[in-house]
Amino acid sequence: MSEKTGAVSRMTGKWRADLRRSLWGAADYRNLWMSQTTSLFGTGITLLALPLVALLRLDASPFEIGVLGAVEYLPILLVGLPAGVWVERLPLRAVMVGADAVRAGALLAVPIALALDLLTMPLLYVVAFLIGLGTLFYDVAQLSVLPALVAEDRLVDANGKLELSRSVAQIGSPAVGGLLVQLLTAPLSVLADAVTYLWSAYYVLRIRRPAPVDRPAEKNSLREDVREGVRFVFGHPLMRPLLLCATLAELASAIILALQVVFAAEVLSLTPVVIGAALAAGNAGGVAGALVAEPLARRFGTGTAFMAAIVLFTAGSAVLPMSVGPVTFALGMFVAYLGALVFNVLQVSLCQAVTPPHLLGRMNSVFRFATWGVIPLGAAGGGLLVDSIGLRAVFWIAAGLNALAFLPPLWSAIPRLREVVPHSAGEPAGEAAAGVAGEHPEDPLAGRR
Repeated sequence: MSEKTGAVSRMTGKWRADLRRSLWGAADYRNLWMSQTTSLFGTGITLLALPLVALLRLDASPFEIGVLGAVEYLPILLVGLPAGVWVERLPLRAVMVGADAVRAGALLAVPIALALDLLTMPLLYVVAFLIGLGTLFYDVAQLSVLPALVAEDRLVDANGKLELSRSVAQIGSPAVGGLLVQLLTAPLSVLADAVTYLWSAYYVLRIRRPAPVDRPAEKNSLREDVREGVRFVFGHPLMRPLLLCATLAELASAIILALQVVFAAEVLSLTPVVIGAALAAGNAGGVAGALVAEPLARRFGTGTAFMAAIVLFTAGSAVLPMSVGPVTFALGMFVAYLGALVFNVLQVSLCQAVTPPHLLGRMNSVFRFATWGVIPLGAAGGGLLVDSIGLRAVFWIAAGLNALAFLPPLWSAIPRLREVVPHSAGEPAGEAAAGVAGEHPEDPLAGRR
């Protein structure tokens, strides 16, 4: 073998070894990532195409468009808590495939109804409701299945890659959706979105069956199981402050997202092109956050990275009401998204690590019920306040909510976390399983080295 051939062989062998060690070398995780990525791009297309169907085909009013967006969150308020129980009682792959099938079927009804001249706003409301229902169950199941697919010490990396897909989809899917609407018309772009959900289901089916979850032999009632999940989250010394922090931050984010375009257009007098560029820059902060979350936690410790993330998204939201032009507006959005994504990656990873397998579905549904449930409240509440106090004042309220979000984790053991450590089956539920620096060995929060 020549020296050149040997060097190539060694490089190839090193590349294969690195791939096996990376998450991309894990087939199950790779399929989960592909499923979520295609699903997220499809959802982004729907966010643009479905309102355009209502506007262009049904001449819907602004109020009807607003209701269409709100209906998608209705399933969270109606079945958000019991969804976790149902997810735990069913095979996770089946839940995810079923959720994708429901969303695809709902979207397929739009072009079919249009072809039969049966398209109405009530039908679009039903479609939006079913999409929200499918998204709720898919998300809870996906968050519950991930810990069974990757090693515990790779959770932050795994969630970072999933959040990276979400950020990229937020940047790219509106452009893709706009192009599809332009080329295919809005109803056919909805059809294209349905295909993405079917593609997502295909990748879920390629995931090997996750490790079985040990559930108690006795069957509790739905209400008892829901109560157990709520008690676990609110009784946990790490998850309770994280839930309060995430809920306040999501409420603030809902206010900003609902009014960001109005603020940029009416207060800053930006053109549509400049607004689009500024929002794209903001979403780029989310991409950066997803990329740096794991290195930050490894370099400075999980607790320090947590608190720094909260400072970042609070600072970014405070820059927005002080904005005087596109640069400061884009900077505020970038910093806010950067901090939010770092926080999301670490929060999800920690909650997955400290939750017993049989409670994962309920833990995730409690978080989704609280954080997603306040989105319509924030969007509607912010809009109602604009007439009385103005857009800048409403944005200052959002910044204040983010500042308040800093307090629950500050008064907990979170700032002292050194690393995310998996839950120990030997500890009672609700007592943390995370490495904390400087604790007495008998403290249930004491780090396991």
